[in-house]
Amino acid sequence: MRKLILSLLVAIALFNFIVSSPALAEGDALNGAKIFAANCASCHAGGKNYVNPSKTLSKADLEKYGMASLDKIISQVTRGKSAMPSFLGRLNSQQIEDVATYVLEQAEKGW
Repeated sequence: MRKLILSLLVAIALFNFIVSSPALAEGDALNGAKIFAANCASCHAGGKNYVNPSKTLSKADLEKYGMASLDKIISQVTRGKSAMPSFLGRLNSQQIEDVATYVLEQAEKGW
């Protein structure tokens, strides 16, 4: 009986994780690459930052500045910060998620 209850609890926990996992979903990096080329590359070509060279899109800099997550990049692209403009209104939420996914993938690969 105890094994049955434990199995049931594990199944419920697994079901809840699977049902709630869309928040963890990543965007389409291939589409993100196209959007990046059209909207971001003028300042961030190759993962660089031509406005503020000390804050690149490299994995090390993203980690150093607390930006090495999909949520943080989505927030910055959406809202902008300092010299970086907001892309809210220019890009929809899916496009922003796609760009963030692309940036994280490229950072992992070393640009």
